Amino acid sequence: MKLTVLTDNNTYIDRYYLGEPALSILIEADGTNVLFDTGYSDVFIKNAEALGIKLAQTDYIVFSHGHDDHTKGLMYLEKADIHKAQIVAHPKCFDKKYVGDLYVGSPFDRQYIEHSFCTALSDKPLELCTNLWYLGEIPRVFDYENGSVGETETDGVRSPDCLYDDTALVYKSKKGLFIITGCSHSGICNITEYAKQVCGEDRIYGIIGGFHLFEDDKKLAETVKYFTDNKIEMLYPCHCVSLTAKHRMMEKLNVQEVGVSLVLEIE
Repeated sequence: MKLTVLTDNNTYIDRYYLGEPALSILIEADGTNVLFDTGYSDVFIKNAEALGIKLAQTDYIVFSHGHDDHTKGLMYLEKADIHKAQIVAHPKCFDKKYVGDLYVGSPFDRQYIEHSFCTALSDKPLELCTNLWYLGEIPRVFDYENGSVGETETDGVRSPDCLYDDTALVYKSKKGLFIITGCSHSGICNITEYAKQVCGEDRIYGIIGGFHLFEDDKKLAETVKYFTDNKIEMLYPCHCVSLTAKHRMMEKLNVQEVGVSLVLEIE
């Protein structure tokens, strides 16, 4: 599997690509190209062009969840001519989402998505290609990862948004599972436990993505303990992970810097 970061909050020194507070990652595995999230703008398209990546060859567009910093870039994909790609997401991904009066959901509703694209909206795991899985809805097993972000609207009624649409990808490598996540609103430990269950593998080789960890609190402490107990070899926290959280992880774990143009090759 080859993984390329197309959009992240961070850019590397002396690599002249664009960054934004968002996420987009391209995964190439078994002859299949998977675009994981589309960021907030057309930054991922511009970076792909600068990297010599042809997004027109995309087979799947997978959304980690429905927030606009992961879905809004879909507005610009006509420039990349990849309407042939199949969209894979949780059925609730395109529900309306708010934080206070601010709309933070996808620019498109489910009706538009299903009319304009080939879609596979599923809360169940799907094997996208050999050894690469979309996880679907993540069971919540750790109390310290429970919570909500803003509100979601269904039939005109708002309620706390527990982000049941939040999901991830997992690649089953020779050295164990490699997990690709967006913001981990469902909990990175919950995601990892479910990835083990889906793939029938307890070894965790690495994780890349946002963990939605900001404060030096119980959630962070429990997450670091979980990572340590599971002997995770490589961690690539990005997007929505604070410097404080990265510092705490680095005290006990092999944490690597992430930025636009990062390429990982996992056997």
